Amino acid sequence: MRNLLNFLLKYINIIVFLFLEGIALYWLTNGNSYHNSIVVKGMQGVTKGLEERISNARSYLSLREINANLVSENSALRNRIERLTAREDLRFVSVEDSLFRQQFQYTTARVINNSVNRQKNYLTIDKGTLQGLKVDMAVTNGKDVVGVIVGCSGNFSVAISLLNLDFRLSARIRSNGYFGSLSWDGRNYRHAVLNEIPQHINVSEGDTIETTGYSAIFPEGAGIGTVSEVRKSGSDFYKITIELFTDFKKLQYVNVIGNLKRTEQLQLENQLQ
Repeated sequence: MRNLLNFLLKYINIIVFLFLEGIALYWLTNGNSYHNSIVVKGMQGVTKGLEERISNARSYLSLREINANLVSENSALRNRIERLTAREDLRFVSVEDSLFRQQFQYTTARVINNSVNRQKNYLTIDKGTLQGLKVDMAVTNGKDVVGVIVGCSGNFSVAISLLNLDFRLSARIRSNGYFGSLSWDGRNYRHAVLNEIPQHINVSEGDTIETTGYSAIFPEGAGIGTVSEVRKSGSDFYKITIELFTDFKKLQYVNVIGNLKRTEQLQLENQLQ
């Protein structure tokens, strides 16, 4: 109570002034239609401004949900495109089967754990075997390489990141088709290294590096990055530094890609070997 009295005594002049101003404003607006309309329009302007700010804040807070919906729709469209653009010869197939022609199946997942500052980095996503995920499925950020699933539980999966010293990927230069082995050297999370490209090949900074599809995990032509530096390593091959398309520090949602014909391909290759 003493604090309240001290507050009133300290600000009594301001309180009385505001009170009298309120009474004067009330008399002015109620006794004069012109002034009343001015005040009403002013209040409407203030209210409209507040409503717009509240609406913008609500829209901003709902961006995460909107982004998740867009990612899901993107995966559905990828599956539809994969079915519609299949170009296989069906002369030996007696039944029209859209699933047979579709080689890759896409689904989305949210990244719930990730690291970039270790020598062997992994990421965890919020889908597992109950949602159809399996080991050796590709993980991408849109069309760009992220990693490969190495372990699954019912509702979660762990993927080995491209930023892992044990990760290897068959990659090629888009402009000329020459391929080599891509790996991470454990230094910069924004760069990887492409090896086994002969020095008689013309390689330029800015050339796009993509997947070959030889691993039966990633689709052919998935983006990896661009050439940022080309060095001669003292052997017959270049040491090529690749600036990665994927910023692993910003990963929130990923696409998981399953090769529906992987088992068939591996079984045939193993028989011949």
